[in-house]
Amino acid sequence: MKLKSDWLELQQSLNIEGRAYINGEFTEAICGERLAVINPATDDIITDIARCQSDDVELAVGCARHAFKQGEWSDSAPSYRKAVLNKFADLIDAHNDELALLETLDTGKPIAHSVSTDIPGAANALRWYAEAIDKVYGEVAPTEKDVHAFISHQAIGVVAAVVPWNFPLWIACWKLGPALAAGNSIILKPSEKSSLTAIFLGKLASEAGLPNGVFQVLTGFGHEVGDALSRHQDIDCITFTGSTRVAGQLMIASGETNLKRVWAEAGGKNANIVFEDCGDLDRAAAETAGGCFYNQGEVCVAATRLLVHESIKDEFVEKVIAAAKNFQPKDPLDPSSSMGALIDQEHKAKVLSYVELGIDAGATLRCGGDVDGQGAFVEPVILDNVDNKMRVAQEEIFGPVLCVIPFSTEQQAIDIANDSQYGLGAALWSDNINRVHRVAKKLQAGSVWVNNYNEGDMTVPFGGFKMSGNGRDKSLHAMEKFTETKTTWIRLQP
Repeated sequence: MKLKSDWLELQQSLNIEGRAYINGEFTEAICGERLAVINPATDDIITDIARCQSDDVELAVGCARHAFKQGEWSDSAPSYRKAVLNKFADLIDAHNDELALLETLDTGKPIAHSVSTDIPGAANALRWYAEAIDKVYGEVAPTEKDVHAFISHQAIGVVAAVVPWNFPLWIACWKLGPALAAGNSIILKPSEKSSLTAIFLGKLASEAGLPNGVFQVLTGFGHEVGDALSRHQDIDCITFTGSTRVAGQLMIASGETNLKRVWAEAGGKNANIVFEDCGDLDRAAAETAGGCFYNQGEVCVAATRLLVHESIKDEFVEKVIAAAKNFQPKDPLDPSSSMGALIDQEHKAKVLSYVELGIDAGATLRCGGDVDGQGAFVEPVILDNVDNKMRVAQEEIFGPVLCVIPFSTEQQAIDIANDSQYGLGAALWSDNINRVHRVAKKLQAGSVWVNNYNEGDMTVPFGGFKMSGNGRDKSLHAMEKFTETKTTWIRLQP
């Protein structure tokens, strides 16, 4: 691992690109406007980026549609797409340090996480789908003897990927991988708060050999670029990760225009249940803290509701408080930092306002809160004796705030866990195999972890129930989002 001085030296040498990437070239927004990029750890301006709007969307969509119809990518042999995507992934690995530094400067996350997890994870996502391209087959239906009916999957067309600021490159590649593997043209719209690594991908895409128009990046505000994409008649699919509110807006826009597919991974208020028969409370406490405070709590599947049996609550909460000390905010460029800054000062104020709401509603502040001084830093917060009806237990805070909710019976734990508009993730800790299976089956969540929190890899799907969204990222199931299923029915002549 590099020293802090090494990262600072690399920062001085970075030539940061801030233009949009359209049809194989970096270009300014047509309106000529730009947006400032703020380092949330220092409140300093890093650079600025193009403020794309509807005219840029028109241009990019036209290029994407032309590339799709031209067929150099969409009609290419799977082996060709596989080779290009593998090279794309290799180039991300080759530029790991620059991408990691850009991610940390842009989002405030610890450089140790960016360099070891986020950027390698992005490369791995592309590589996984590259290897999947020639392993996804069609089907032959069991029909009468004089019929040959087969089911095939073909690229859907032009895809818009709208991604959030918490894991900008990693989540982008969860979507780029299957969409490009299937043969689509894709327009990536990063958050205006975290666009630098997405822009960097433009250079790597050209070097990897992606044809012009197949991959493009539009930077700017969601209410300008994102809305224009969602309402464009020539966009066939939008894949989105972000808030439940915006997910709903995208679905409305689809319904009012061309019924484009909308795949949304939205919010979460995830329950982490610790039963009295958990055999390793120390490990459970460590993973409870990590599950809530990793990435500054800016994780849609963060374990923000701790449901703990009343007989062990006091003991267990003390263990979690001790484990939370491993996530004290520190300069993100310090390699020893395990917790950086929140995305910006506005979000910091929102997170702290929720802490006050919880206290006012009767919760007990056990630790954490504001960090005075420069940067959007907040210490891990634990609110004890929370009632699940409180706003802090029902609304997604998207910050390092853990709500402790006691329960007395297994059924009560299940009821509390499911008493949420969300259903993204859940976990339970127990050494009773019967309880494990009983409870896991009843939890309304897309992912359920047993005696761990948020483990997984590219082989398993990720997404939620209820208002946490639809569709799935990761695994072969994600390929289904970016293809049309076609039946071809042939009557055989005697």
